[in-house]
Amino acid sequence: MSDGTSGQYRAGETALLAVVKEAEPVVGRWRQRFDSFASAGVPAHVTVLVPFLDIDRIDTAMIDKLRALLGEHRPFTVLFDKCQRFPDVLYLAPTPDQPFRALTEAVVARWPEAPPYGGQFTEVIPHLTVAHGQQAHVLDEAEAALTARLPITANVTLVSLFVSDGDRWHSRAEFPLLG
Repeated sequence: MSDGTSGQYRAGETALLAVVKEAEPVVGRWRQRFDSFASAGVPAHVTVLVPFLDIDRIDTAMIDKLRALLGEHRPFTVLFDKCQRFPDVLYLAPTPDQPFRALTEAVVARWPEAPPYGGQFTEVIPHLTVAHGQQAHVLDEAEAALTARLPITANVTLVSLFVSDGDRWHSRAEFPLLG
């Protein structure tokens, strides 16, 4: 998802996301203010893979391959019970995180030309971003407010394909976890 500044997404860029609807009532307000992806149409989520393949590579056959691959994984329940941070990022940490890692590993094994985050990080840490690019006092305020409203329990039953038009992200397809 490019550099994180609204309006700087590359048209045709795609992402595979596990949308976490249960988190939206808790994190939505903070995400709208402090996460440019929220204002660009991306709901609360844990990233499975970004960037994925350009949209011009995703045809009906590719959708079928994704559906089959992701359908091999079982739905799972996850708990978000604590905030954590990367430098200048506040996020909710999922427990367990292994099911998210397994989804990412499966997609990358099938499409190694699409490494997570463009290969920018050596380790992929599943997370639900709440705020990024903010000063520490802003992250502290958000963390204090969020901690009082945790835990959040979520059922992850599908992965969604999102596509950027260069300004906003749009859901293009959903892939049920059937296991």
